[in-house]
This record gives sequence, C-alpha cells and structure tokens, in this order.
Amino acid sequence: MTDRELLDLFHSGAREQAFTVLVETYQQKVYYHIRRMVQNHDDANDVMQNTFIKVWNALENFRADSQLFTWLYRIATNETITFINFRNKKATISFDGTDSDDDDNNYAPSNYIKGDSHQVDGDDIQARLQKAIELLPEKQKLVFNLRYYDEMPYEQMSEVLGTSEGALKASYHHAAQKVEKYLLGED
Repeated sequence: MTDRELLDLFHSGAREQAFTVLVETYQQKVYYHIRRMVQNHDDANDVMQNTFIKVWNALENFRADSQLFTWLYRIATNETITFINFRNKKATISFDGTDSDDDDNNYAPSNYIKGDSHQVDGDDIQARLQKAIELLPEKQKLVFNLRYYDEMPYEQMSEVLGTSEGALKASYHHAAQKVEKYLLGED
C-alpha cells in the first residue's frame, strides 16, 4: 500500500485499519533502527511503543511534505535520543573506562586455536562491532547506523535528522574511522 493510499484509508474513517497496516509495514525497520542505538531489546521495545503512540497521535496532521517512512524515522530517532539522554542522566556510569555495568569481557573477541591458525567467531566480531559503535558519540552513532545498517542515502538522512548532507558525510567518515581503529585494536 502506498503512502497516499494509507493516508486516504486513515482519513476515510478506517483509522485503526490504516494504523495497523502502518505498524505492520514499518515495525521491524523501526525496531532495528532503535535497537542499534539503545542496544537493549526491552528498551528498544519501549522506545518503539512510544514512537508508534506519537505517530498515532500525529498521523492526522501529517502533511505529506516528506515520505511517511522518513517522517516515522524522524519520530523514532527523536524518541530514541530522548530516551538515551534520559538514561544517561540517570546513569551512574564511570566515564574513566571502568564501567561496572558493562561487562567488557562479553565484547572481547575470543580466538579459537586450531593448529597454527586463529579463527575468530562471527558472533564475537559482531559483538566487537557493536561495542565500537556504542563508544561513538550519539550523533556519529546515529549517522553510522543509518548509513551502515539501513543503507539510507545522505539525502534522506538529511530529511530525517534535519542536518546538511555535508555534515552527515563528515560524521559518517569520522565514525567509520573510529570504528575501524577500534576493530583493528588501535584504540
């Protein structure tokens, strides 16, 4: 169903049906977008629920200046940033690298020795990548996730985040360099 058809269905009085279609269409993408930023399943579900509540409350006033998907991502992004800021204010995390809530051993790659060669488990690589991303500043993390995982074009990112394409390209470049350094053990 196209955005126009979905909005027409919503405005024709079939609000619940249109909203159900919207959720079914975008729920998985929104969840993974949020999950990559908050790293926790329960937190991602909470933020996603808040996102769709905001969408429900604002859908009637959606002007279709952008794609529905872009608008939805912007709401999800803002809700995620709000959640992260709230969580960070409440956290009692030490910023000197001795975070007691974060078990760094879960992120260290383990090598399995077979003969003379070292093989790294794919799950360990993924965990190390996630740790590298988690260490990025919030804006770089957001831009990196949108570009790397969602393969979102800079033009669309610019609409979602309200930032120039040049600034987004610079943020992604710096984030990618930091992730690479971390993965290569140069951090």
